[in-house]
Amino acid sequence: MSLSTLKNKSERGFLDGQFLIAMPGMEDRNFHRTVIYICAHSAAGAMGFVINRAQNLTFTDVLLHLEMIKDDDAILLPPVARDFPIQTGGPVESGRGFVLHSDDYISDSSIPVSDDISLTATLDIVRAISKGGGPKRATMLLGYAGWGAGQLEAEISNNGWLNCPANEELIFDRSLDDKYERALALMGINAAMLSPHAGHA
Repeated sequence: MSLSTLKNKSERGFLDGQFLIAMPGMEDRNFHRTVIYICAHSAAGAMGFVINRAQNLTFTDVLLHLEMIKDDDAILLPPVARDFPIQTGGPVESGRGFVLHSDDYISDSSIPVSDDISLTATLDIVRAISKGGGPKRATMLLGYAGWGAGQLEAEISNNGWLNCPANEELIFDRSLDDKYERALALMGINAAMLSPHAGHA
């Protein structure tokens, strides 16, 4: 599923606006102990962002790479820009940046993903943040997680993922180390109780 599909979607799947929480037996190392916010799910596939994996780059690094500022200008950035969080959103198109944000910032290229959250993947939002503007709550994610038709449903049925309604506070919370445990707690689950093996009654 592509970003253009997300923008033009009319069909909504049961995983839209849900968290996926990786089970301990998840074999794909890209997703070990991850929490993923699903932005789009339909018969064509699914797209979402890992929300608990750090990224070594800073927002200043991104601005320098995009040549939006020069080295000497970095110290002049407003605090909100210098401290703006960058995370690893997933293994697909890992060099591409996406900003997941509250809906108080909307541009022509912003895509609503829920009643309160939008996605923007163009330079206008990066420019706004660099000047101290932009949305009240936001995070930049490099790359995304994507699944083809039926792939995610198969992974869930094979005990790869748990799912529950997303929590906006958790999406934008900057404390990543225990976000996996806190996502499980939304379901009343203690991580230590999870088995890495699928069970069949």
